[in-house]
Amino acid sequence: MIKIACVGIAVQDRLYYVENLPDGGGKYVAQDYKEIGGGPAATAAVAAARLGASVDFIGRVGDDAAGQTLLSELENAGVNTALTRVVHQARSTQSAILVDKQGERIIINYPSPDLPTDTGWMETIDFSQYDMVLADVRWHEGTEFAFTRARAAGVTTLLDADVTPQSILSLIRLADHAAFSEPGLIKATGEKNMTKALKLADEMTSGIVYVTQGKSGCSWLEQQALCQQDGFKVEVVDTTGAGDVFHGSLAFALAENQPIDRAVRFANAVAALKCTRPGGRAGIPDRDQTDAFLSLFV
Repeated sequence: MIKIACVGIAVQDRLYYVENLPDGGGKYVAQDYKEIGGGPAATAAVAAARLGASVDFIGRVGDDAAGQTLLSELENAGVNTALTRVVHQARSTQSAILVDKQGERIIINYPSPDLPTDTGWMETIDFSQYDMVLADVRWHEGTEFAFTRARAAGVTTLLDADVTPQSILSLIRLADHAAFSEPGLIKATGEKNMTKALKLADEMTSGIVYVTQGKSGCSWLEQQALCQQDGFKVEVVDTTGAGDVFHGSLAFALAENQPIDRAVRFANAVAALKCTRPGGRAGIPDRDQTDAFLSLFV
């Protein structure tokens, strides 16, 4: 069985479903409300586990009710949380998310200042046991530590290169695969043209660079050549977590040694199916469901 480590943040998401996203101040009424676990690395872990991998989530939560809920939900999804640090008398990270009738969303994230950034407690983790180490950019120190140890052990790494306040250049350099969101690529390179931006990102690392563009799919550079896989058309209900699910699925497919074009197509399919149900995780398909969906497009 493939074994994957997902390093980064777990977030308690509170989702409010509205007719239209607000364009100013005022009072608004939600048609529905859900609470569910989120966070780039944590949701990627759920996706990889649902596809059939053995997954460890390596991150930090508080010992509050939200932290307990986050760990319980991950465990129920088949993700091992024994390597997660629970911080005494600390608040867990949380987000408020507004989702409109087209499935688009606004996310307001509160990164808990109570969670220490140090990595000393990770010294006992054997990163050589994994087939793939995926990490987000929201816990810079943890990702840098994990990628450094993984590289020393010859383990492949995948960076979820989204927007974050600090520079992620050191993480990009360590990544065998750096999969950017469009905003993340613009911030990292200062270039709005995606082809030019990918070429600039390619100069930052010896790894493969990608950019995800929602329903337009994913582009990447392979031996300096621009490659593209379109997204799949589905009835979109909620795009929350789609990028995280893409990364978890890409990590799984690459760990299976799928060629990059097939791995990206596979990840596009998993992310598309996720968007057909509300919440960041409810719609994540298993391997059989994903293969059945892809068989419709042969």
